[in-house]
Amino acid sequence: MTESRDTETSGIDTSSVGLGDAGPGDAGPGTSAVGGTERGSQAGAGNDEEITDTESADSQSGVLSQEVRHPDASADETLAKAATPAVAGVGQVAVAAPPPARAERAPRAVSADPSQLERESEIAADYLEELLDIADLDGDIDMDVERDRAAVSVVGGELSHLVGPEGAVLDALQELTRLAVHTATGNRSRLMLDVGGYRAGRRTVLSELGRTTAEGVRTSGEAVRLHAMTPFERKIVHDAVAAAGLKSESEGEEPNRRVVVLPG
Repeated sequence: MTESRDTETSGIDTSSVGLGDAGPGDAGPGTSAVGGTERGSQAGAGNDEEITDTESADSQSGVLSQEVRHPDASADETLAKAATPAVAGVGQVAVAAPPPARAERAPRAVSADPSQLERESEIAADYLEELLDIADLDGDIDMDVERDRAAVSVVGGELSHLVGPEGAVLDALQELTRLAVHTATGNRSRLMLDVGGYRAGRRTVLSELGRTTAEGVRTSGEAVRLHAMTPFERKIVHDAVAAAGLKSESEGEEPNRRVVVLPG
């Protein structure tokens, strides 16, 4: 069920996620770099890259020092000597390396429970309402759940500057909105944000691109490389190619990662 709300109320302090003083653009697009191969034949597989903020344990041993009395010095005088692992009998003390630091626990995976997704939509809507108030922009917010993820859309008014060139500002705003949800719930969010129908329009165009490219590849028998796209856009093309009965993969590094449509 889709819900709508106007922007007269607000519920989240944007300062907690970096929008109190800074505009959207501090965060990279919801398009983190991905290694490996994305297969279009995996229908419904999400293309949003999952990044685990886990710090690796540092097991490098440090150099410890100890105070030893110099044999010729007075009782007040000491020398700091580095104690390193040494062969016995050289007069140095072997010190075991400190245990490795415990790795930071990764954020919990997002739940696909409908009530949890509805809560994500509510948190995101509150955050976006506050943003629109700060920017003195008019717009209505629609909330929904699509394909096991929360979906929020901002519609109405002049919102093109919240989309930016090729959706760059929208991608950054989506990441900030996901961060607001993560801050409130402790779960990583796969929420999708649309502004002014930009993503809906791109979905139509890219689905057609994937279909026609697949037809051309089937006829020629040669692979075709498309222009660089965001993860959101590549996912749409992969799905369209898979629906046409062919396979596709992604190659390259962000922001120049692109879809390659393969012959059957």
